[in-house]
Amino acid sequence: MAFTLKPLPFPKDSLGPTMSARTLEHHHEKHHATYVKKLNDFIAGTPYENQSLEEIIRATAGGRDVKEKKIFNNAAQVWNHDFFWESIAPNGGSTPPEPVLNRLNNDFGSLQNFREKFVNAAVDQFGSGWAWLVSRSGKLEIVTTHDADNPLTRGDYPLWTCDVWEHAYYLDYQQERARFVGAVIDAIANWQFVGKRLVEADR
Repeated sequence: MAFTLKPLPFPKDSLGPTMSARTLEHHHEKHHATYVKKLNDFIAGTPYENQSLEEIIRATAGGRDVKEKKIFNNAAQVWNHDFFWESIAPNGGSTPPEPVLNRLNNDFGSLQNFREKFVNAAVDQFGSGWAWLVSRSGKLEIVTTHDADNPLTRGDYPLWTCDVWEHAYYLDYQQERARFVGAVIDAIANWQFVGKRLVEADR
């Protein structure tokens, strides 16, 4: 089963000024597409070619050889990007729906506290990686992962993410990662997606 590049769930010119069409063109059509192509090349003729992304990620995490590490990196990056595109939306941001806001208030004290802690975690992630809002044992927590790693390898349930690889923001924000992450939360965070994930996590 060959994987395909999923189309963006929104027009690539619909997230400005937070994310420009130029950034999305490079990010989705070049970086994301390359991960899909490499993954298909690496799994061809292996037992992984008939598995789901999640199965491949869990099976190759902490890969025992160079090829397994390459499979993991590309599978995880395909999954991470698919998840990131669902995490953002035109006309997003603002105040989350009440069920999401109540959980953020309960576990972080307030939406503003969540925002501050999330931005700080994203900035403190050294080098390339991801910042995540996850559900862990029924509690919301903020975690970061390096390179392609994601919460699936740790048993956490991912609810939302922000890509903090430089290609996600450098064309629009240069080195200002904090400004990028804050703008994503404020203007394009897809809180409806978070709400849906919360319902699934609580089942």
